[in-house]
Amino acid sequence: MRGGSGCARAGSSRPLVPRREVQEDELSRFAARVAAQLQGPEPGPEAADCLQRLHLVLAASKSPRRLDAQLVELLQAVLCSPKCPEQIQLLCAALLREMAPCDGLRLSCHRIHDTKLLSLVSSVLLAQGEEKAAVSAVGQRVVKALEGRLPEGQSSRYLLPVLSNVVSLSPEALTEEQINVVSKKMADWLRYASTQQGVAQPSGGFFSNPRTRQPGPVTEVDGAIATDFFTVLSLGQHYTEDQWLNMQTFSMLQKWLLCYGGKEMNTPNSGDKAEMDRSVMSVVSASSTSSRLLPPRERLREKAFEYCQRLMEQSNRQALKKADGDLQKACLIEAVTIMDIICKQDSSYVYRAASFLKILHGRISGDATYARALLPIAQFFLNHGEMAAVDSDAIYKHLFTDIPAQLFHNSSLAFEFVLFCKDNSRLFTETSSIFRQSFPNLFKFLAWNSPPLIAEFVDILPFLLDAGTAIEIFHLLLDLPCLTAALDVQMRSSSLPSAERAACDPAVKPAACLEAFRNPLYRSAFQYLLRVESVSEDFQERLIPLRQLLGSLASSPRVMQCADTVPVLLELFFSVVAEFADASLINQLVVLVLQRSDQLYEIPAFKDDVHRVLSSQLVMLCKLRPALVVELSKELLEFSGTVSNVQNKEPIFTHVVWAIGEYMSVSYDKRCTVEQINRFFEALEAVLFEVTQVRPQASVPSCAPRAIAVLMTALTKLAARSQDLIPRVSLFLSKMRTFVQSPAVTSVYCEEDREEILTRAAELMNLLKMPSVAQFVFTPSVDVAHTRFQKEVNDTLPSALRIVTRLLEPAPGFVPG
Repeated sequence: MRGGSGCARAGSSRPLVPRREVQEDELSRFAARVAAQLQGPEPGPEAADCLQRLHLVLAASKSPRRLDAQLVELLQAVLCSPKCPEQIQLLCAALLREMAPCDGLRLSCHRIHDTKLLSLVSSVLLAQGEEKAAVSAVGQRVVKALEGRLPEGQSSRYLLPVLSNVVSLSPEALTEEQINVVSKKMADWLRYASTQQGVAQPSGGFFSNPRTRQPGPVTEVDGAIATDFFTVLSLGQHYTEDQWLNMQTFSMLQKWLLCYGGKEMNTPNSGDKAEMDRSVMSVVSASSTSSRLLPPRERLREKAFEYCQRLMEQSNRQALKKADGDLQKACLIEAVTIMDIICKQDSSYVYRAASFLKILHGRISGDATYARALLPIAQFFLNHGEMAAVDSDAIYKHLFTDIPAQLFHNSSLAFEFVLFCKDNSRLFTETSSIFRQSFPNLFKFLAWNSPPLIAEFVDILPFLLDAGTAIEIFHLLLDLPCLTAALDVQMRSSSLPSAERAACDPAVKPAACLEAFRNPLYRSAFQYLLRVESVSEDFQERLIPLRQLLGSLASSPRVMQCADTVPVLLELFFSVVAEFADASLINQLVVLVLQRSDQLYEIPAFKDDVHRVLSSQLVMLCKLRPALVVELSKELLEFSGTVSNVQNKEPIFTHVVWAIGEYMSVSYDKRCTVEQINRFFEALEAVLFEVTQVRPQASVPSCAPRAIAVLMTALTKLAARSQDLIPRVSLFLSKMRTFVQSPAVTSVYCEEDREEILTRAAELMNLLKMPSVAQFVFTPSVDVAHTRFQKEVNDTLPSALRIVTRLLEPAPGFVPG
């Protein structure tokens, strides 16, 4: 940029110019040049260049831009000038749209008769905002132009995009009479467009021949002469006016039917016919002539249905060029979607449509390039399968089995597929078991495309969960990054030459993931991880060596992104399961939390996040069903009595110890015995002794201060319920000062942590000096255990401990008598 940048050169005394001011100056210069060019006798190429540059500056700026009022006025005048070149008009309209909402706009579409100009002015007016009065005014003018006979040289095809925009912004902008008028026009454009090609426009050159050859008929996609009516898939070198309108009508047909197709349109000629029997109406609609007597809504539906049938027949032709094939697939998807809308509005079409779509599905289901077209077909049968008396399970089975397994790596298809599942989750769970059974396949989309799809899976997951799938989904969520790694290996293996894909020798331990994928010893583990549907068999033990082998991919960005989604889904999993879980399922989940805490994919941050979530959800499950502490005493005793868990799984260990101290009581379960309390006490006492033992040349303690505090509190609670243990725990608590003051501890724990440990030990000792008070605080009677009072005592235990401490300690200056 000439004139300097946002930075001054080193050593220069020239002041820095803010970038915003530079941009404003540049904008002003361009605006001045544009004004000078537009005020000339006839704007030419240089004016077009200036307008393009100014538009680029406006479009690239992040903040709203305002141009001089005089220039805005000039742009409007040039736009409406009949002598202005078309390119200049287009650029003026683009600039006015870019500035929207634009002050000083005085454009109006009421007196404009040129359809091109009407289209440009309308686009500027609609860009100003969604003010219903302005949108309605544009809609009224466009429909009036479409309704009348246009002058020679004018074309309706410039107006349909404007009308489509009006419908999007404000469907209520059109009156019922106007809707009827447009519906009649659309029905005719769809069905009665010419089947002859258009005439090429003469170039006007010296050698142009006025006696041009008569145009031939349009052709099908395979080159054959079209024998039926024109559609968007018909081919020709040039197109007629009504053929362009035919294609535009199809492009806005879905939107129009959704907005107006379901409304009853009472016209003067349709009042009596609306009361006719449905069977009579079917007879009337059988012939083309009689169909003109139908109400506009019904006639448009009829012609739209015929058009969609014609597209499906055309799509059956072979020898398609790639470009034409892409267009064909897009039109096919649109046609199926429109058929679905029509059948929702008029059930008499359901059986006809179902037979067509069954055939279509059988033809395209084996071609992966048609995967997107399978979604609207499945949507149709989901909506109308019961009325059509069609068994749709085969369609759903193919959709959920083949597509995710083969095309999980197609990001755009993945989004469409998952969005389809999200929108239909409730309907699927009510009508078919295949949706829930296919959850392992669906999660492949998330495993490969994690960040963009997490929001959709948050909505889908509750519908996949029930008592039969909860355990398997729990394992799958914890193994989700491992699934990403396995998919990566699968894709890389499939791209290898066939000679390199041969099975490896099972006697040789694989050194890399690709070798393991071909090794028979790992085959069953890979197959389980990459399964397409739910299975009842438990493969978790077999996955342990595979997780270790796949650890080489733990640093892959895709795997790490997937790992980041797991904590969110885990929290959602537990909140949903808590709503329907029975005692057996809750107990299973608690055991699995303990087991899987050391069976996770080797990503340190991932393991920390998962441990954090599992620990908090473990507490939730215990609060939901306190009796599980007694019922699972063996598993909890084994976990809490393992010293290594204090360091490696500190969050889970701490919450398990808390749950033992809180719920190992007859107040929560009458089956709780003194022997059980004593066993837990001895196990926790041994752990606390081990982590607080002060030895000569002792190693630096690796136990978190919080874990020590929770262990002390749990031991005190258990002793309060079996008071023979009080002397043991009191003696232990009295030794905590020695532990805290040891050099190894002071080098690791901050002063605040050390003080907290000492304070908690002193408070617990003071409480144990009054066994009856301790028993009441820590072991409420059965009628008090679930009262609000006891809940408050448990929630504010540190406060209660401090109160007891103040009661037992003498006041400052107090001298015993």
